[in-house]
Amino acid sequence: MDYDQLKLKNQLCFPLYAASKMTTRLYKPLLEPFELTYTQYITLLSLWENDGIAVNELGATLYLDSGTLTPLLKKLEKRGLITKARYVADERSVKINLTEEGWQLREKVKDIPLKLAKCLDLPMSDIIALHRILHQMLKSQFEEACM
Repeated sequence: MDYDQLKLKNQLCFPLYAASKMTTRLYKPLLEPFELTYTQYITLLSLWENDGIAVNELGATLYLDSGTLTPLLKKLEKRGLITKARYVADERSVKINLTEEGWQLREKVKDIPLKLAKCLDLPMSDIIALHRILHQMLKSQFEEACM
């Protein structure tokens, strides 16, 4: 029996995993001056697009479970970057709003995506193609298809 399908070099998951780790590592020195982790950064990116979003919607957008999201939001709230409030119509739901300081941080970090792109030794056309393919992969909801 042939076991080529089990070779690490033939796995789609491995380069995705390794590239994800590498990318997150590249963000670290770019985010440190702002005392942000990568997960906090992507949370803020989402909030800058959708301020006032419900916690469960934010988790779905970021593919984060409540066990990861809850302490992350507490840290952002403690830093004064966000506030949490219950919806009047449904007190079970909590919405997240950026504070003025949270909005001001956007201006300070606006160059991070370009700085990261310069770290990647890829032509911009490849970066754009990879971005498109990865989003297609996420949209396909492959997890549900495999269950």
